[in-house]
Amino acid sequence: MSVTPSMPASAEALDATWVVMPLYNEAAVVGDVIRELRASIPKVVCVDDGSRDRSATIAEEAGARVLRHPHNMGQGAALQTGIAYARSQPGCEYILTFDADGQHRVEDAIAMVGLSERDGYAIVLGSRFLDDRTQPGWAKKAVLKLAAAVTNAATGMTLTDAHNGLRVLRVDAARVVNLQQDRMAHASEIVAQLGRSGLPWTEFPVHIRYTDYSKAKGQSMLNSINIVVDLVIR
Repeated sequence: MSVTPSMPASAEALDATWVVMPLYNEAAVVGDVIRELRASIPKVVCVDDGSRDRSATIAEEAGARVLRHPHNMGQGAALQTGIAYARSQPGCEYILTFDADGQHRVEDAIAMVGLSERDGYAIVLGSRFLDDRTQPGWAKKAVLKLAAAVTNAATGMTLTDAHNGLRVLRVDAARVVNLQQDRMAHASEIVAQLGRSGLPWTEFPVHIRYTDYSKAKGQSMLNSINIVVDLVIR
């Protein structure tokens, strides 16, 4: 199902929200990403997944709580570490997963928490394909659409964008997450686990910003292909 944008979350809901941010070699941008987030959502936990740069130190200087993996274990493992930490914190009601590279918008995150708060959704999943603001390019769009189709067939859910890292999980939904896939297939695994929970869910239209920085990293298309490969193999 899809929805139109909602009213922003209340201050009380944002104060009860923990942001979980996987972190791997994002020293150039992660400080700004965290500072922008913390202006509205103060509780941020970064899971440094074996970065070889100063990402962890910069994240701490920006005000995030930083957990460290001893070596690179993959984004799925980083998400699991962060979600397990956040759901154990007193007063946590919502968990927001958010990328460290600057592609997600804070205003979308706030609106997604607000939608969960207002309409009772336990799971709000961001989708770049519910409107035309995001322009990923035809090749990447085709791969992501294929990945969504494979995920939907495997999980029984009907998502337009199954591999979007911007998600809001109410804490009861977060408790069902137990990721075993450490690489890109974790995105389908979390969809399957959330779908089996029977908790109410929806998608929300978000704008993914393909910045010069993210394009220069050259990982976007490769990650999209890796998603499909992981799904087929696993």
